[in-house]
Amino acid sequence: MKHLIFCGMLILLFSSCKEKLDPASFTNTKWELTELPGLTLPNSSKATLNFADSLKISGKSFCNNYGGHAEIADHKIMVKNVFGTKMFCQETDAAERSYLHALNQVNNAKVTDNKLYLLNGDKTLLVFTKTN
Repeated sequence: MKHLIFCGMLILLFSSCKEKLDPASFTNTKWELTELPGLTLPNSSKATLNFADSLKISGKSFCNNYGGHAEIADHKIMVKNVFGTKMFCQETDAAERSYLHALNQVNNAKVTDNKLYLLNGDKTLLVFTKTN
């Protein structure tokens, strides 16, 4: 009986440690990209991610503006229906394509110390720092 109680307590402890994403905590926040693993970010421009009401997203993908929608379900986040302008900027083209590709692969996230980590499973795709 002691073992069952101990196992039950361990399960509760570990389930409470799992980070839960609250949609309200994202509403009206602004983030600036600080890391795109495997790529050096351009110095000439920045990428941003803004969450508005109803988890509508928008931002700058170095050269172009983009928008879309985020969904949070089962404590995971998905980015959907991403659209953007189509200007060509040679100096940021590779970074922009990598950024948008990564954004479309997001299926999880965690927030720690004013940093937003967008993930695919456990793999970090994008790291942002909160700007507001």
